[in-house]
Amino acid sequence: MTHTTGRRMRHCPDCDGFPAVHIDTGRTNADGTRHTLRVTCRTCDGTGLVRLHAPAPSSAVSGAARA
Repeated sequence: MTHTTGRRMRHCPDCDGFPAVHIDTGRTNADGTRHTLRVTCRTCDGTGLVRLHAPAPSSAVSGAARA
């Protein structure tokens, strides 16, 4: 029997899952097509997804182990 593990990723809060956009510069190429710039979201590195919970910093993990 399979067991579901739940969601580990969620849509990026900065780009809402639309990580790449093309911006029209107003110029046209020699063949008549428009010159565009592709820009990707910095938060999710262009994937549209981020971790549900960020991993704990290593200092917090090691500090908890010592206490």
